[in-house]
Amino acid sequence: MAKPDYLLFDRDTKAIFWNLNPNAIQRMLDYDYLVGRSPSIVAIVAPTQNRKFEKFFYGTNEILIPIYKSTKEAAEAHPEADVLVNFASFRTAYKVTMEALDIPTIRTIAITAEGIPERFALEMREKAKQLGKWIIGPATVGGIAAGAFRIGNAGGTLQNIVNAKLHRPGSVGLVTRSGGLFNELSNVIARNADGIVEGIAIGGDRFPGSDFLDHLLRFEKNPKIKFMVMLGEVGGELEYRVAEAIREGKITKPVIAWCIGTIAKHFGGEVQFGHAGAKAGAERETADAKNRALAEAGALVPKSFNDLPELIRGVYEELKAEGKIEPVQEPEVPPIPEDYAKLRAQGKVRRPSHFICTISDDRGEEATYCGIPISEVVEKGYSIADVIGLLWFKRKFPKWASNFIDMVLKIVADHGPAVSGAHNARVTARAGKDLMSALATAILTIGPRFGGAIDGAAKYFKMAKDKGMDPYEFVEYMKNVEKKNIPGIGHRIKSIKNPDKRVELLKNYAKEHFPSTEYLDYALEVEKVTTSKKENLILNVDGTIGVLLVDMFKALGYSDKEIEEMIDAGAFNAFFVLGRSIGFIGHILDEKRLGMPLYRHPWDDILYIVERPKEEE
Repeated sequence: MAKPDYLLFDRDTKAIFWNLNPNAIQRMLDYDYLVGRSPSIVAIVAPTQNRKFEKFFYGTNEILIPIYKSTKEAAEAHPEADVLVNFASFRTAYKVTMEALDIPTIRTIAITAEGIPERFALEMREKAKQLGKWIIGPATVGGIAAGAFRIGNAGGTLQNIVNAKLHRPGSVGLVTRSGGLFNELSNVIARNADGIVEGIAIGGDRFPGSDFLDHLLRFEKNPKIKFMVMLGEVGGELEYRVAEAIREGKITKPVIAWCIGTIAKHFGGEVQFGHAGAKAGAERETADAKNRALAEAGALVPKSFNDLPELIRGVYEELKAEGKIEPVQEPEVPPIPEDYAKLRAQGKVRRPSHFICTISDDRGEEATYCGIPISEVVEKGYSIADVIGLLWFKRKFPKWASNFIDMVLKIVADHGPAVSGAHNARVTARAGKDLMSALATAILTIGPRFGGAIDGAAKYFKMAKDKGMDPYEFVEYMKNVEKKNIPGIGHRIKSIKNPDKRVELLKNYAKEHFPSTEYLDYALEVEKVTTSKKENLILNVDGTIGVLLVDMFKALGYSDKEIEEMIDAGAFNAFFVLGRSIGFIGHILDEKRLGMPLYRHPWDDILYIVERPKEEE
């Protein structure tokens, strides 16, 4: 059923919210739950969002509100929505409003933006009036139809809404320029009368889309409203329209009116108050002149703002005594669930956490690595190896250890395009995949046969050394018990006569800078046994890195148990993963730069053994 023309909102009003403003949207939904109506927001317009919906709470239940790219699209999907809550910025609000006015189903638009050019404000107002539509604002907090519908943040907190009896209708119609004073007057009316039926803040700009008289004439027609309160202010002449309407008998219900800004006469020159329109350019625009005109027309004007409560109480008691106002039956107010984040901040709830993080913290003004602010990491010249120390091992490593890690990353960064990881990276890049996909295929190749020997070498050499196995005994153990090759031993090309330069660099650095190299020394003794059988069974780069990492962590004071836990977690091989990713990315970018076509493996490099299956008899 259509609403009477004097009603902008009722308990069935549905709105489209322009701009994804989670706080304001949630406050509207909390009000809906408080007054026991269905959710008032049916759609959100957010042109820059790619999400299809956003989650909100209605009481303790989560609900989904769909997101659209345009008001037209939202209105077509939700023809029941006749209100647009326009939270667009001042740069966008005009365009959004003008487009919405052309949508047949949109009847009322509330505009919160301040600073919209006056020319645009006049155009919006004129177009709305021509179409018989309503604009509240610009520069408004909105308004409330008590117990029915709330615009944005109007009325303040839910506790204030209940205290001001904005959760159920009373008998007063309120219209004001100021959003802040809307809340204050709602409280005053609740304490001295029975609360409001509807309250509108028309906004502080000089040319609001709808003015005092527009809303007072609606209130005049509304049988639930028994008297009205209007709060004007210095500047403009809108209040004179109200005085004229009272004088002409267009408004017959009692109107309590006051224009704030009477203090302006005590200043030496022209005064600009907070609102764009709160500036008297002539005597006629002063608060005192308008208050006199309203009183002369028949409005009830107090001597000062401080006398407003007593005047409101007097009118209310008189109308109640005449039987025009009946007592309001107070509804039961449901408890409003509090947001967890708010209660947690207040120290009122505790909940076991699902994750524990001991390496970084991003909750404060600046993120930290193991308690050290990132700015300090940069300003004090921490190296990448130092950052690895903080985030992987929660230690600020000494210079010799950081330099060793830096050397490891450089040494393992790349080993040409033919190794399996780099090959996968290049093939995937040539298939037109993005960098992350190509890098993932390369990293997933890392394992026991390619790049996975660092953890294994550290594990077995440490085990053998700690158990006191002599090198020959260890070699036999791996052959006969573990039945596998020793991780970190052997190279396809390099040998005793043709040593690996990378291994020599690592060994020389360790011998010069490490406090102790007992595990490296043991591995080199094992190498003597293995190379006596075959010259290329040398300690390779993976094996050298593995045993030297054990030496490094032993020198840094880590226990055997701690080192073994790191090995089991894959921490040693992580150095290979990190370092080699540098090379993988290089190969991917190289393919992208070259623009090579899709790779297809040549037939002559494949041994085809394809036989037709025998047919069963």
